[in-house]
Parts: sequence; C-alpha cells; structure tokens
Amino acid sequence: MFLNSKISSTLRSLKPLLAATVLLTYGSEALAWGQIGHRVTGEIAEQYLSADAKAKIAALYPDKSLAEISTHADEMRSDPAPFWQKTSPPWHYVSIPEGTSYLVDKHAPPQGDAYTALQAFTQTLKSPQASADEKRLALHFIVHIIGDLHQPLHVGNGTDKGGNDVKLVFFWEDSNLHRVWDSGLIDKQQLSYTEWTKWLSQKITPEQAKQWRITDPKVWMTESAILRSSIYPEGDKLSWSYQYEHLPQVKRRLQMAGVRIAAYLNQAL
Repeated sequence: MFLNSKISSTLRSLKPLLAATVLLTYGSEALAWGQIGHRVTGEIAEQYLSADAKAKIAALYPDKSLAEISTHADEMRSDPAPFWQKTSPPWHYVSIPEGTSYLVDKHAPPQGDAYTALQAFTQTLKSPQASADEKRLALHFIVHIIGDLHQPLHVGNGTDKGGNDVKLVFFWEDSNLHRVWDSGLIDKQQLSYTEWTKWLSQKITPEQAKQWRITDPKVWMTESAILRSSIYPEGDKLSWSYQYEHLPQVKRRLQMAGVRIAAYLNQAL
C-alpha cells in the first residue's frame, strides 16, 4: 500500500531521532480521549494480554505499563520537531463522510491517517529488523490509535474537524463537541483512571470480552461512524440530559477499546 510505504519511509528517515523523541519530556496538553480515557483503555488492555505479548512488551518497557505509554502520542505534540508538528497529527483520526465507506485512496490525507499509520506501525512492531526504539514508538502509537478510533469523533465526517467546529456550552462552560467527548464527559465524573478502570473492568463479562475481540480497524471505525451520527446535539447547551444519554456510550467504547488493544497486540506479537 502506497501510504503505508510512505509512512514507513518517513519513519526510516527519522530513525536517528526516534530514541530522542521517546525520551523527551512530555508536553502538558492531551488530545483524543484525554489522558484519563487513554489510560483507562491501556489499563483494561493489560488484563487481556497473552503471556507472550506481556513478555515482549516488558522487554521493550520493563518499568512502564500500557496506561503510562498510552498518552505519549498526544503529549509529544508539544514537541516542536516537524515530525510531531506536521507529519504525525493526521495519524490520530480518519474521515468517513456520511453515507460512505472508508477508502484509503479517497479519505486519507497524503501523509496518511490513523488507519494507514496503524498498519505501518504494526509492521514495525513485527519486524525483526526494527530497532528497540522504533518498536517503542510503534507500540506507543498502536495503543494510542486504537483508543482514538473508538472515540466516535476521531472518525470524522470530514465537514467540522471531528466536532471541533461545533461550539457549545457544556455544564455552563464554553466548549465544543469534540472536547466534550474527548474529556468533558469523562472528567465530569471526577474519577481517577484507576477508579474508572476498576469499575468498567468489573462490568465486562467473559462473553462480551470474547465478542469484542475484533482486530479489524475498519470494524471499529464503522462502529464509531454509526455512533457519531447520534451524538450531535439539537441545541448548544449541554448538561445533565446529554450526560445521561451518552455517558453509557463513552463507557462502552472505553471498555471495547481496552479489550481490542489487547487482542490486537496479542495478534501482532
């Protein structure tokens, strides 16, 4: 695939920088599910990793969990390097206009998107020739991208920047629809990521875990696109009723993302 080749070529050209970017101090701004949401997906995933996957991840990161590395791809966007400012930002989302199905050559920008980047990073993680630093960066992005693709507004309709252009008031504070789904609904509950993880994990049945163990990104993307169409509000002032209607959907997408991160890594490793 051309875009995968282009991403892989970009990563190879950046090989001397990868060790440095992995070790740089993280920035303070987080996007996508927000720091809590991504950490929840990573922590849930830990519970479903195979022994082999756990061993291979531990070889790359003996002292870090998936929850800890899950926000790296967002936090590094504060780094001024062109890779983080220009190359990688489109790798956090895909676009599927209403009434269409995802097509790489039609919907992905020239430098790729979350789908094409996921394919390229998976190849890196599997490659015997890839260095440890390349595999660490790949692992960061894989965990992060899978989380992103379960946030319905990271599967945008191509018209409003994934809901960022939908300005509104959320619990009497200025916001936008994308931010509400990234962090507003989650942060409003005033729970730590470990509390979220404990409560959500307890509610995942063995049957659900088995049913959700889908590793095809296009399935996750289609689910998000279907959900996306139902979350746009009629008005611009959101509070208790919007939270009541949509918080269960947020919880379910976090649970599913966690199970699927593990399933994907079990398969890749």
